[in-house]
Amino acid sequence: MEKIWSKTKIGNMELSHRLAMAPMTRSRAQEDGTPGELAALYYAQRATMGLLITEGTQPSDDGQGYLWSPGIYTDKHIKGWKKVTDAVHEAGGYVYIQLMHAGRMSHPDNTPHHRQPVAPSAIAPGVEMFTATGMQDIPVPRELSQEDIQTTISDFRKAAAAAIKAGADGVEIHGANGYLINQFLGENSNTRTDEYGGSIENRVRFAIEVTKAIVEEIGAERTGFRISPGTPLGGIQDGEQGPQLYRYLVKELAQLDLAYLHVMHLGDENLLQDIRSIWQNPLLVNRAGTLDDLSVDLDRGLADVVPVGVWSLANPDLVERLQQGAPLNEADPTTFFGLGSKGYTDYPTLEELKSQEGLH
Repeated sequence: MEKIWSKTKIGNMELSHRLAMAPMTRSRAQEDGTPGELAALYYAQRATMGLLITEGTQPSDDGQGYLWSPGIYTDKHIKGWKKVTDAVHEAGGYVYIQLMHAGRMSHPDNTPHHRQPVAPSAIAPGVEMFTATGMQDIPVPRELSQEDIQTTISDFRKAAAAAIKAGADGVEIHGANGYLINQFLGENSNTRTDEYGGSIENRVRFAIEVTKAIVEEIGAERTGFRISPGTPLGGIQDGEQGPQLYRYLVKELAQLDLAYLHVMHLGDENLLQDIRSIWQNPLLVNRAGTLDDLSVDLDRGLADVVPVGVWSLANPDLVERLQQGAPLNEADPTTFFGLGSKGYTDYPTLEELKSQEGLH
């Protein structure tokens, strides 16, 4: 585990270790998409993680998928996120806001304009979505026109500029987990016959155009990109060409000299090794596993930084606990999503546990 505690540099950030906080949806924003009252405290509590990648944040009304997810495209959103970034910076951490357009992974009841979700093709994901009235089938989305695609790219660009205005150190483009960019990549979610569908080059085009627009707006050194090869979330299937598509996508992204690439890794070890050889800049690998597996990709030279999800959610002082070999708080899945401080800002640190014991 020694390598975890060595320093590294990503973009403009000097990091004192190789852990980061992975992006996790918490569904605690206000109804207009402004980060909730406790968001600044939640992120600042976890500032020792170094690089904090925020929950998925929509770049437009069309981009919202879930109830109470935050946005980054209005003045109120910018003010709300500024409180978060100020609090994290004051506590010694860095913040990248993850830009997530949900695409077809949405329901009209969950968005401000209550319109049909949008996607590369009019194909429903075949899954249900939580709404204020309970679980509902996700409807068939509206296929984006070429003009809509240009508008969406522009929305991403404006959201990136808004994130920087809000004090973020950069943005992570969410190209993973079944959301809009991933829907363009998927073989069964993109059946377009224009230059955004069909061949590998065409299905990758939207991802690259979004990234180029953001790089032009805020700089490559403040831009990260997340992928999830082989992940069947949101009904996406990569098909036989999947590994080939991801090699091509990573090669194209590598030419843009981004701050980092973030891989949600579910098991194609050959592909991960290929990505590592194509990608010369910092590589973040988020691998499901046990605490014992935490440094496996660092030790093999396959990753430069390891983003951690649920353990950092339940342990605001995860870094200190790991350094001391201390036991971890158990995460409470019933409070992952929803409102209020329970399971959000009330997980105790070691210090708080010790002082509580002292009172008994």
